[in-house]
Amino acid sequence: MIGLKSARIVVVAILSFCWAIPAWAVDSYRYLHVSIDTPWAIFVALFFMVFTPMVLAVFLYWRYALKKDDEDDDA
Repeated sequence: MIGLKSARIVVVAILSFCWAIPAWAVDSYRYLHVSIDTPWAIFVALFFMVFTPMVLAVFLYWRYALKKDDEDDDA
């Protein structure tokens, strides 16, 4: 029984290493297709990641501020 568990662990380890080897190539420029447009793509992605939460926060602040004013007028 112990031999079967050891064999299973070895097989899983070998399969995981074989699966991970192609992932090493992801860090290569050959697979990332870096060109002159890459900095612009990074800028646009970061622009939306930074400003979308800010716009959402401003919208929610404005919405609840107006709702609070309506409640104050009713009282």
